Amino acid sequence: MHTTNNQKHILKTAFVAFTRQTGQVLEIAPDKQFLLLKTPEAVVKLELLIIEGGAVAVNAALGLFRRLKNQTRCVMIIPQVTADMADRLRTENIQFIDTAGNCFINQPPLYLFIKGNKIQGVVKAPVVGRAFKQTGLRVLYALLCNPGLENETYRAIAAKTNVALGMVNWVLNELNELGYLVETGKGRARHIRLIEKEKLLERWITGYAEQLRPKLLIGRYRGADGWWQKAALNPENAQWGGEVAAEKLTDYLKPQAITVYVDKDKQGAVLIQNRLKKDPEGDVELLQRFWQPGAIVPHGETVHPILVYADLMATGNQRNIETARILYDEHIVQLIRED
Repeated sequence: MHTTNNQKHILKTAFVAFTRQTGQVLEIAPDKQFLLLKTPEAVVKLELLIIEGGAVAVNAALGLFRRLKNQTRCVMIIPQVTADMADRLRTENIQFIDTAGNCFINQPPLYLFIKGNKIQGVVKAPVVGRAFKQTGLRVLYALLCNPGLENETYRAIAAKTNVALGMVNWVLNELNELGYLVETGKGRARHIRLIEKEKLLERWITGYAEQLRPKLLIGRYRGADGWWQKAALNPENAQWGGEVAAEKLTDYLKPQAITVYVDKDKQGAVLIQNRLKKDPEGDVELLQRFWQPGAIVPHGETVHPILVYADLMATGNQRNIETARILYDEHIVQLIRED
């Protein structure tokens, strides 16, 4: 398992807090893939899933967690778990340890559940690399939506994503350093492949919610009840995102919030055509499209399922997260399955 410096810091802090609270000893196995929990009775071996970020990151990681074959032998290491989140994770029998000394471990006869501890002192925000800042996230979106794009020239990727050539170079180098790219062969036989795509998607979702999505908001609006059900968007200018897109793709969700991704210079047409009025508390959000139309595989009137998935995860709403799981299984898993 490749770990970043921030992940190593989270692990070390969580281990110290866990031992302080419980008296139990944690170690990393020699293969660095597992956590060893040493008790007087036995040594428990648990697979590690390290989370960077807050609630959005945890929600995204839960999707990955639920696809593990042996969930009872996995533990999530999280910066901090709130009391409500701790209860939720315990109810779903998801083991965790955080950096404040909160934990849930269910390995009979060992059972530990601690909640309510808060991190003491100033909490440092995790270091965010270029790949997970605004421009880098646009490149990652194109790579995730277009399997094989990473093997094209940097110039071609830059053209498709409308990102500077130098930034593409930075992003791919960083992905390589983080263990998300492998390179084989040289010269004309050189081949690059994106790996660990489930984990990369998880990190992209967190970065998108925290770094990019807030910058895309054009405004909030309100329309007549159910207006979206009869509305027709021109995909060349605007597409449905979020809950409406999820409803159209899964037929599982009754939308409460309406998300439209639109080219910024075409927002007027969408507002006029659908009689939307500006309202800071409105249930309609207009977001600026951040991708080149030709860079993402067309999905008609909805944005790409990966972006719909990210929108749902960012809400933290349980019904939306359930829908996101369906969306993942039906539309996304084939894109990020390892070759």
